[in-house]
Amino acid sequence: MDQATLSTLFILIGALAAGSFVIGLHFMNSPATARNGNLISAGGMTVAVIATFVYLLLRECHEGAECAVGGLTMPALVIIIGGFIIGGAAGLLLALRVAMTAMPQLVSLFNAVGGGAAALVAIFDYLNIVGGPKEEVSTVIFVILGVVIGSVTFTGSIIASGKLQGLLPGKPIAVPGGTVTTAALGLVALVTTILLVLSAGQSPILDLGSEIKTVVLLVLLGSALTFGVTMVLPIGGADMPVVISLLNSFTGTAAAMSGFVLESPLLIIAGALVGAAGGILTKLMADAMNRSLMNIMLGGFGGGEGTQADPAATGGSVREVGVDDAAIQLAYAQNVIIVPGYGLAVAQAQHACRELGDVLEDRGVSVNYAIHPVAGRMPGHMNVLLAEANVPYPQLKEMEDINPEFPRCDVALVIGANDVTNPVARTDPSSPIYGMPILDVDQAKSIIVIKRSMGRGYAGIDNTLYTDPKTGMLFADAKDGLEKLIAAVKEL
Repeated sequence: MDQATLSTLFILIGALAAGSFVIGLHFMNSPATARNGNLISAGGMTVAVIATFVYLLLRECHEGAECAVGGLTMPALVIIIGGFIIGGAAGLLLALRVAMTAMPQLVSLFNAVGGGAAALVAIFDYLNIVGGPKEEVSTVIFVILGVVIGSVTFTGSIIASGKLQGLLPGKPIAVPGGTVTTAALGLVALVTTILLVLSAGQSPILDLGSEIKTVVLLVLLGSALTFGVTMVLPIGGADMPVVISLLNSFTGTAAAMSGFVLESPLLIIAGALVGAAGGILTKLMADAMNRSLMNIMLGGFGGGEGTQADPAATGGSVREVGVDDAAIQLAYAQNVIIVPGYGLAVAQAQHACRELGDVLEDRGVSVNYAIHPVAGRMPGHMNVLLAEANVPYPQLKEMEDINPEFPRCDVALVIGANDVTNPVARTDPSSPIYGMPILDVDQAKSIIVIKRSMGRGYAGIDNTLYTDPKTGMLFADAKDGLEKLIAAVKEL
């Protein structure tokens, strides 16, 4: 096969893979088709990786020099194949063994890997072209952007994962110097970027030697890595879903920058899609909290879980309800809305939740699930949990669709959701979550809340829903409480 035919075939396969990315992303618009969309996109990426590897191997062998023209020597082949095996095995093992509650931090780690890989590729490319004929301004710009974005994503994602895993406190962590330090790091990154761009080309505006350029690159790398840390540390756990989607967008953008440097249309398309999708999702998540992205990145609200609520602070008292009383309310209701939250994920109670819904439906009760966009610790967390338990997709109702149903709801069953059900978001201008759209659980005729304790949510504020006269608190682990409710309903 001659070189022209090989290149044409590779371009056609690349177009097919790129098309699968777009189709897969479109399918992810709906929970009913999201699984197939993921498979289509994964299949396209598999084809893209294999086609790229085969193309490079055949192309370099065709051009001679014992397959070494582009660097595909035997050691390079060993490294590439070893990377496939080790990386693939590690990814498969993590995906199979990770608990659903740990999925957000796994996503953050994957973001870190993607950003770090893009940064390493960009650094390698810059060191290869510095001082040579390929050191053009356009190329250097893409390389430097890859270094900066990839480095920020790498460290920022690691910090986010640490907060979600509990290795770091979920509350905002003050950085010495605060925003001044972060701004100074950003300024250093900007100045070093300008220096490297001005010194690029055969007739540079600023004439720097290769050694000085390498030192400047190291300063840029250090400032970008540190910026990622100082950017995420002050952000509270309540904002982690937004941070995850933002960092995911960064990962895609960094990959696209690498695609420009490597002249890979496939990498450009894949990175651009991830970057655009992550950016759109970030905007949607910020809108769901009624806050600007700048406010989220600089506000740092979220006191972390574990502190106990004070009923007196909300001007009421808590009414505790037993399993039997709660079961009677649910069994003889006509319309029940289940509101899942992070407590459901922690207890891995999604299957018990589905079983309770099935038991109630067998008694003729209409059951729906209210999904808040930022419930949990990552975008779509509750959708993923309930989909894993095979809850019918039509029963998963988004916030704007389910809120008008609460006034007609006989019983709202809240399972581990806190901040997204707190009425102070509508009534208290002094509250840090004021203005955030919430699920209108307080408008239901009766409310049952399953919680292990009176612990506050990530926003660190009291929930006035718990002292509402219509609310009964069922203190139990989500899974244990649901299993007892199932048994009690079946006995009625």
